[in-house]
Amino acid sequence: MSLHAPASASHPLDPLHAGRSRLPRNFCSGAWVATLTLPYLHHGGLAPDRKCRVYYHRLKSPVLSIAIVNITKGIVERTDDAPDSQGPVDWVEYDLVHKACLSNPQVLAEVAKLKLPPNARIENDPWSFGTDNLHERRRLFQCYMYLALNDDPESNHYSIPLPLAPIFDGNTLELVDLQRLPTGATDELDSETQPWDPVSAVEYSADLLGPNAFRKDLKPLQVVQPQGPSFAVQGRHIEWQKWSFQLGWNMREGPVLHDVRYDGRSLFYRVSMSEMTVPYGDPRSPYHRKQAFDLGDSGFGLTSNSLNLGCDCLGHIAYFNGIRVTSGGEPVVMPNVVCMHEVDDGIGWKHTNFRNGKSSVVRDRQLVIQCTATVANYEYILAFVLDQAANLHIDVRATGIVSTMPIRKGVQVPWGTVVAPGVLAVNHQHLFCLRVDPSLDGPKNTVVYEDCVPVEHEPKLNPSGCAFKVHTTPINKPGSYDLDLSKGRVFKILNESKINAIAGKPVGYKLHPVPSQMLMMGPETFNYQRGVFGSKPIWITKYRDDELWASGEFTNQSREDTGLAKWAVRDENVQDEDVVLWHSFGTTHVTRTEDFPVMPKERMMVSLKPVNFFNLNPSNDVPRSSQSDNKSTLYQNDSICCSAKPSRM
Repeated sequence: MSLHAPASASHPLDPLHAGRSRLPRNFCSGAWVATLTLPYLHHGGLAPDRKCRVYYHRLKSPVLSIAIVNITKGIVERTDDAPDSQGPVDWVEYDLVHKACLSNPQVLAEVAKLKLPPNARIENDPWSFGTDNLHERRRLFQCYMYLALNDDPESNHYSIPLPLAPIFDGNTLELVDLQRLPTGATDELDSETQPWDPVSAVEYSADLLGPNAFRKDLKPLQVVQPQGPSFAVQGRHIEWQKWSFQLGWNMREGPVLHDVRYDGRSLFYRVSMSEMTVPYGDPRSPYHRKQAFDLGDSGFGLTSNSLNLGCDCLGHIAYFNGIRVTSGGEPVVMPNVVCMHEVDDGIGWKHTNFRNGKSSVVRDRQLVIQCTATVANYEYILAFVLDQAANLHIDVRATGIVSTMPIRKGVQVPWGTVVAPGVLAVNHQHLFCLRVDPSLDGPKNTVVYEDCVPVEHEPKLNPSGCAFKVHTTPINKPGSYDLDLSKGRVFKILNESKINAIAGKPVGYKLHPVPSQMLMMGPETFNYQRGVFGSKPIWITKYRDDELWASGEFTNQSREDTGLAKWAVRDENVQDEDVVLWHSFGTTHVTRTEDFPVMPKERMMVSLKPVNFFNLNPSNDVPRSSQSDNKSTLYQNDSICCSAKPSRM
């Protein structure tokens, strides 16, 4: 069974619904809701005006413009031009560039030199151009080209990359450069495009693989909730056990959690995935320019899948729609872009009284709010996971198909792996940035870092030499900070004005980060300058309304990070203030043959856990696990004796 949340939006933090997304035809891109709502959330009264941010181009103008539209009053409050910036990509533009590449006479003439089979189908992926030139301000796309050998809708054209990558102007759709790709270990090119050296495609399509390719010993696994789910949905307001929150969504960030509370207590004003950059480690031109910003350039919301019942989420599912707009300003409903369901994540806690064998077991029931974004060849699965111990987890999984490029047979390079005949997958990084806007028992919070250090030079206090203590450092200025595993360093968000009656310490939440290798490129590179947020794992800033995106508002063909690189160097107080915590994390993907044709998921999980926020384990009141509820069944095997009592060790 699936539940569909109503499309109407009545809360100031809800996404815009289709009626309110219909803007004048010269407005061509989507919007974000203004966040001036704290007085309304905490004290009630009149809701603030609904506002949205709109990106648009005037007809036949290459200049990007920005408007702030007051939807409640029906007026445009402000318009500004951003002539030095490029806005994010939309699907209409992507399709126009894709078709321009496939129909361009010069491109087709170059393709003809490959002498491809007559039934071959040519494809291309338009990539945001990246940056390697301070003076290039045209809106450019580089079209990486591929060959499909059949008409199957899941044919893996990425397994036959072609040595051509034309560059098109996104505004005029004119061919700027018909760039050929190196197929050796250097930038050196053949004097002419050479005929294709035939190889077989490496497929993943079930139809192409055929029924005999699949395992025969896998039996169905079904998730059944005979009494329905434990959550309640009212519009975009979600309640699940002691949790409550507003589920937001926008084209850039995808799902967003607003006004997150536990047992009525305020925890977080806003939690979102702020940005991600993917720099590639191939020094050959044009690959040195490959650096995607998959939120700022494309958007996790815009590229979200419409999810299918029984595939992406299992069990009793609630779906939520999204809204995008066409190039003419018309709203388009994106069905089922977020799914919500409950899962069993194993044992939450357990204790057995060893004296009498009496056990108490609590299963860890979790609520999962999930989306899947397909950014050309790659998939990102983003989930917010709430559990019964008042923990909030941010679960990120990367899968899909690695970006491929042609390589001559027998050539090896140090910055990638040959994953199929003639196919190179280059080493790269996926660096995410999570934005946490806390409101722990109120909007004024402090971030501290705590190091575990040995008690030294205090023989009276530590005569046996085994003592260690926690050294706490409050952060009072914006900045960036390192993790230090040698000191067990943790970062905590505290409300210094609220003291836990049992511990005598401020209430707080602790960040459990993903320790990661930071940005590999040096400060002299455009890769670094565009994505400074990826150089440090922790950033602290003071809250300001428009500061939502780690690399700044516009990343497409950017030349510098206009986000945390600017905000984290301001001289202002962030102690006992409205503060924002940013965590950069990710994976350095050294490619392998097992990543092809489709990569097994790479999983990363960040957690926010209470620390002295409650007076005892929040899940102590969860009903104990019982067979009467779980209705487990016994595997019948005569060689296993299940009646014997376990021996005491």
